[in-house]
Amino acid sequence: MAYKKVRLSEREIEKAKKEALRTSIFEGGASSVMTGTSSYFITPYALALKASNLQIGFLSSFVGLIGPLAQLGSSHLMERYSRKKIVIVSVIIQALIWIPIMLLGVMFYFDIWQNLLPLLLIIFYSLHVGIGAVAGPAWFSWMGDIVPEKHRGWYFAKRNKIVEGIAIFSMFAAGLLLDLFKTKGLVFIGFSILFSIGMISRLYSGRLLSRQYQPSLKLRRGYYFSFWQFLGRMRKTNFGKFTIFISLMYFAVAISAPFFTVYMLKELNLSYTWFTIINLSSSVFSILTYSFWGKITDKYGNRFVIVVSSLAIPLVPILWMFSTSKLYLILIPSLIGGIFWGGFAISTFNFVYDSTKQNHRALCVTYNNLLTGIGIFLGSALGGLIANYGIGIASIFGLNIFLFIFLISGVLRLIITIIFIPLIKEVRITKKKPHMLTRELRPLWGFEHHGLHNFRSSHLMHIPFITSKQIGKFEKIFHE
Repeated sequence: MAYKKVRLSEREIEKAKKEALRTSIFEGGASSVMTGTSSYFITPYALALKASNLQIGFLSSFVGLIGPLAQLGSSHLMERYSRKKIVIVSVIIQALIWIPIMLLGVMFYFDIWQNLLPLLLIIFYSLHVGIGAVAGPAWFSWMGDIVPEKHRGWYFAKRNKIVEGIAIFSMFAAGLLLDLFKTKGLVFIGFSILFSIGMISRLYSGRLLSRQYQPSLKLRRGYYFSFWQFLGRMRKTNFGKFTIFISLMYFAVAISAPFFTVYMLKELNLSYTWFTIINLSSSVFSILTYSFWGKITDKYGNRFVIVVSSLAIPLVPILWMFSTSKLYLILIPSLIGGIFWGGFAISTFNFVYDSTKQNHRALCVTYNNLLTGIGIFLGSALGGLIANYGIGIASIFGLNIFLFIFLISGVLRLIITIIFIPLIKEVRITKKKPHMLTRELRPLWGFEHHGLHNFRSSHLMHIPFITSKQIGKFEKIFHE
């Protein structure tokens, strides 16, 4: 029996979009439980499997590259399948890959192929990220047709605040659970419980996605352009210059990103609980400022926030060099990193929407992510090589290898910012920029009271996406 496609009225479409915006927040919350209980603890899991510093570097580098490579075919999939179907199938498969990842802990416990387990983890986790990444361009395009342009800054700030609030709770609870099982000599049982929770929550996010309204998308003839065509025009277009900047920035970030975890767990000998608290503090500070950054991007445009945050981000790894005090790490580098990474994430995410047309959006996101992934791959690999072979050079500067890596990363971030930021232009029509930066940033000086009030009231009900991924995807790859 054939069913006719029901044509919705404009009023019904608007109602469906509003409901989809609410559903997306709950879906993001479910997805972030996986991030908080599972993805976030992959590096500690690798260390428990006796991975070397070089293997830790390659874990991050391969993950950073495989995801964007997997997205190359996503636009072609959108020619044959609906965006919803692509996203849901990817989410389900991604969730199920936690099963073989869990089994690696069982194999370690029974002394089966112990030397190969870090390599197998790199393979399975890269597969997990790659499958999930296939959904990225389709989801990005889908959400672009749902969220009103003039409210993007406000909506994604709200969504991120809720999503990361849930992630924070999940991470903290997961850290406590791991410490509990570690004291009993059962750390791999703890990891298995966390990964099971992550798998179930991701499956539930897929169920929520199946209920979310999807506007129709008709790809116009001639919409496609190859990666090589994109590369050929990069230097001539604003979005191309933005992509070069993002790729190089994440190259610099990736040099140090995998080693904050190693530094805290191996060098500072922190418990899983303290490791989690220090990392979560950065996320808390991001959450408290998301609404502020969202309003600023809507008012003055995304470039203004990109400039401000990009000038502060180079300080973050360098500030780790001055003290090993837990309180210092929470109140100085985590505070600065949380505030300005939050602004960077919101502004760069929205800049992509503003700089791309509907028909080209999925392709532009794919190519942007691919080049960023190459940057992450090369940066993480370089960081791993420095960690393995740069101890002698680090000693010349009187630094241990991890602090040396942090210094290199910070200096490179600053150089890249100074060179490329002037090349990027604002594309949104906005109000004039404030004459004095402090005029608009003044609310941040007193964000503790107002922010904590909002945190208590709004985060009880919910919580990336990071990047995962993504994003968020980008910024949440790195907890600094």
